[in-house]
Amino acid sequence: MSTPRPHPDPVTPSVFAGFRVPSDVIVVAVRWHLRSGPSCREVEELLAERGVEVDHVTIYRWVVRFAPLLADRADTLSAPAGVSMRPM
Repeated sequence: MSTPRPHPDPVTPSVFAGFRVPSDVIVVAVRWHLRSGPSCREVEELLAERGVEVDHVTIYRWVVRFAPLLADRADTLSAPAGVSMRPM
């Protein structure tokens, strides 16, 4: 008599699932647009210089979709205001 196998944990799909561009390229493009201030067309040119062909409208859609997720992630990683980071 064999012992039943435990059910594997359900795998949560990535928010980047289904995109033809790797997730690190998407994150870099969104960060460039939000942090440095270039337009989506300028980010398109920067990516083209690195061999990634993406339309500026696609970059805009990435910004709309992933900027709130990146902001939430950054908030959870940042230290609370007013707390010293120096060791005691």
